[in-house]
Amino acid sequence: MSWGFLRDLLSGVNKYSTRIGRIWVAVVFIFRLLVYIAAAENIWKYEHDEFECSIRQPGCENVCFDHFFPVSHIRLWALQLIMVSIPSLLVVFHVAYRENREKHHNQKLHKSPGEIDGGLLCTYLISLILKTGFEIVFLVLFYKLYNGFKVPRLVKCDIRPCPNTVDCYISKPTEKMIFLCFLVATSCLCILLNLSELSYLIFKYSIKRYAKRVIKKRQ
Repeated sequence: MSWGFLRDLLSGVNKYSTRIGRIWVAVVFIFRLLVYIAAAENIWKYEHDEFECSIRQPGCENVCFDHFFPVSHIRLWALQLIMVSIPSLLVVFHVAYRENREKHHNQKLHKSPGEIDGGLLCTYLISLILKTGFEIVFLVLFYKLYNGFKVPRLVKCDIRPCPNTVDCYISKPTEKMIFLCFLVATSCLCILLNLSELSYLIFKYSIKRYAKRVIKKRQ
């Protein structure tokens, strides 16, 4: 698929992000999207063709592959990238709504167009919560589907129509394991960045509210 839409989406949200948010965009674009396109796709491209079992019983190899790889790693990563980026659409829609209101009233309703405040702040916080939630859900999904974040060299299969316990071999397990660890690590880094940005915005908003109350009391 073409990833141009995802790139444009992340670039559009970038100007409304904090510094931590811009780091998140850089991590997603450079360490996840580009690595996925340039390397990961090619490594798992022929995973089914290179999956070999020690017996040529018709249907045995297909059933074993489906059992140990119920969902393709590469398709699951693609879905993860899409899902963690979609919440940014909420910010894009809110900004479009804000700009439309300003055009309708023919005046600037906000002092700084790129400032996160009011309703936009709530939308931005919701998008952070959703992104963090999707990241965690996909990490748990990966762990449950593949019995941990590992790629074994040898798997033993005794599912019908296999006549007995069959040894099946996964191609390039070390290379796949390295990229799996890398992508899991970048996903954890994105979770950390999202939580840091969420805490920062809440703290900043709380300080701002407290300062306003102090000023009102003094007045």
